Amino acid sequence: MKTFLTTLITVFLVATGYAQDPLLQKDNDKLEKIAMELTRAYDDELNLDGKQFTLFQKKAEEFLIREEKIHRNFSGKEKLDLINELRKAETLEMRNVLTQIQYDRYRKIKPRLQPLGIVEPKQKK
Repeated sequence: MKTFLTTLITVFLVATGYAQDPLLQKDNDKLEKIAMELTRAYDDELNLDGKQFTLFQKKAEEFLIREEKIHRNFSGKEKLDLINELRKAETLEMRNVLTQIQYDRYRKIKPRLQPLGIVEPKQKK
Protein backbone atom coordinates (compact mmCIF):
# COMPACT_ATOMS: atom_id res chain seq x y z
CA MET A 1 0.00 0.00 0.00
CA LYS A 2 2.87 2.35 0.86
CA THR A 3 4.49 1.67 -2.53
CA PHE A 4 1.20 2.34 -4.30
CA LEU A 5 0.77 5.70 -2.56
CA THR A 6 4.36 6.68 -3.28
CA THR A 7 3.92 5.77 -6.95
CA LEU A 8 0.62 7.64 -7.14
CA ILE A 9 2.12 10.79 -5.62
CA THR A 10 5.14 10.58 -7.94
CA VAL A 11 2.91 10.22 -11.01
CA PHE A 12 0.81 13.15 -9.86
CA LEU A 13 3.86 15.39 -9.35
CA VAL A 14 5.37 14.45 -12.71
CA ALA A 15 2.05 15.03 -14.50
CA THR A 16 1.67 18.40 -12.79
CA GLY A 17 5.16 19.38 -13.89
CA TYR A 18 4.45 18.54 -17.51
CA ALA A 19 1.11 20.36 -17.41
CA GLN A 20 2.84 23.70 -16.80
CA ASP A 21 2.95 25.91 -19.90
CA PRO A 22 6.42 27.51 -19.94
CA LEU A 23 5.23 30.24 -22.31
CA LEU A 24 2.71 31.42 -19.74
CA GLN A 25 5.28 31.36 -16.96
CA LYS A 26 7.71 33.78 -18.58
CA ASP A 27 8.01 36.86 -16.50
CA ASN A 28 7.22 39.68 -18.87
CA ASP A 29 7.10 42.99 -17.02
CA LYS A 30 5.81 44.91 -20.04
CA LEU A 31 2.79 42.65 -20.53
CA GLU A 32 2.18 42.49 -16.79
CA LYS A 33 2.03 46.29 -16.71
CA ILE A 34 -0.34 46.37 -19.71
CA ALA A 35 -2.56 43.73 -18.06
CA MET A 36 -2.68 45.81 -14.87
CA GLU A 37 -3.65 48.97 -16.80
CA LEU A 38 -6.27 47.04 -18.75
CA THR A 39 -7.69 45.55 -15.55
CA ARG A 40 -7.89 49.00 -13.98
CA ALA A 41 -9.78 50.28 -17.03
CA TYR A 42 -12.25 47.41 -16.79
CA ASP A 43 -12.50 47.88 -13.01
CA ASP A 44 -13.68 51.47 -13.58
CA GLU A 45 -16.59 50.05 -15.60
CA LEU A 46 -17.25 46.73 -13.83
CA ASN A 47 -16.48 47.48 -10.16
CA LEU A 48 -14.48 44.29 -9.63
CA ASP A 49 -14.02 43.05 -6.07
CA GLY A 50 -10.52 42.23 -4.78
CA LYS A 51 -10.53 38.58 -5.80
CA GLN A 52 -12.05 39.35 -9.19
CA PHE A 53 -9.46 42.06 -9.80
CA THR A 54 -6.59 39.63 -9.25
CA LEU A 55 -8.17 36.84 -11.31
CA PHE A 56 -9.05 39.26 -14.12
CA GLN A 57 -5.52 40.68 -14.18
CA LYS A 58 -3.90 37.22 -14.32
CA LYS A 59 -6.28 36.08 -17.07
CA ALA A 60 -5.65 39.29 -19.06
CA GLU A 61 -1.89 38.79 -18.76
CA GLU A 62 -2.18 35.17 -19.88
CA PHE A 63 -4.04 36.18 -23.02
CA LEU A 64 -1.69 39.10 -23.72
CA ILE A 65 1.22 36.65 -23.70
CA ARG A 66 -0.60 34.39 -26.16
CA GLU A 67 -1.50 37.35 -28.37
CA GLU A 68 2.10 38.56 -28.38
CA LYS A 69 3.17 35.14 -29.67
CA ILE A 70 0.63 35.39 -32.49
CA HIS A 71 1.90 38.87 -33.41
CA ARG A 72 5.46 37.51 -33.61
CA ASN A 73 4.71 34.40 -35.64
CA PHE A 74 1.88 35.29 -38.02
CA SER A 75 0.80 38.04 -40.37
CA GLY A 76 -2.11 39.15 -42.51
CA LYS A 77 -5.48 37.45 -42.43
CA GLU A 78 -4.14 34.42 -40.58
CA LYS A 79 -2.90 36.65 -37.76
CA LEU A 80 -6.21 38.50 -37.57
CA ASP A 81 -8.19 35.25 -37.53
CA LEU A 82 -6.03 33.81 -34.74
CA ILE A 83 -6.33 36.96 -32.65
CA ASN A 84 -10.09 36.99 -33.19
CA GLU A 85 -10.34 33.37 -31.97
CA LEU A 86 -8.09 34.16 -29.01
CA ARG A 87 -10.27 37.13 -28.06
CA LYS A 88 -13.37 34.91 -28.20
CA ALA A 89 -11.68 32.41 -25.87
CA GLU A 90 -10.67 35.23 -23.53
CA THR A 91 -14.24 36.50 -23.40
CA LEU A 92 -15.53 33.02 -22.56
CA GLU A 93 -12.95 32.54 -19.81
CA MET A 94 -13.84 35.88 -18.22
CA ARG A 95 -17.32 34.44 -17.70
CA ASN A 96 -15.77 32.37 -14.89
CA VAL A 97 -14.42 35.51 -13.18
CA LEU A 98 -17.36 37.91 -13.52
CA THR A 99 -20.95 37.93 -12.36
CA GLN A 100 -23.58 37.73 -15.10
CA ILE A 101 -24.27 41.48 -14.93
CA GLN A 102 -20.53 42.25 -15.08
CA TYR A 103 -20.05 39.78 -17.93
CA ASP A 104 -22.83 41.36 -20.00
CA ARG A 105 -21.24 44.79 -19.45
CA TYR A 106 -17.77 43.37 -20.21
CA ARG A 107 -18.94 42.08 -23.60
CA LYS A 108 -20.32 45.52 -24.47
CA ILE A 109 -17.23 47.51 -23.49
CA LYS A 110 -14.55 45.09 -24.66
CA PRO A 111 -14.50 46.31 -28.30
CA ARG A 112 -13.84 49.83 -27.02
CA LEU A 113 -11.18 48.86 -24.47
CA GLN A 114 -9.57 46.09 -26.54
CA PRO A 115 -10.14 46.73 -30.25
CA LEU A 116 -8.85 44.05 -32.60
CA GLY A 117 -7.16 46.73 -34.64
CA ILE A 118 -7.71 50.01 -36.33
CA VAL A 119 -8.03 50.09 -40.09
CA GLU A 120 -6.94 53.32 -41.72
CA PRO A 121 -8.90 54.03 -44.91
CA LYS A 122 -6.74 54.55 -47.98
CA GLN A 123 -6.76 58.09 -49.26
CA LYS A 124 -7.89 58.56 -52.85
CA LYS A 125 -5.44 60.29 -55.16
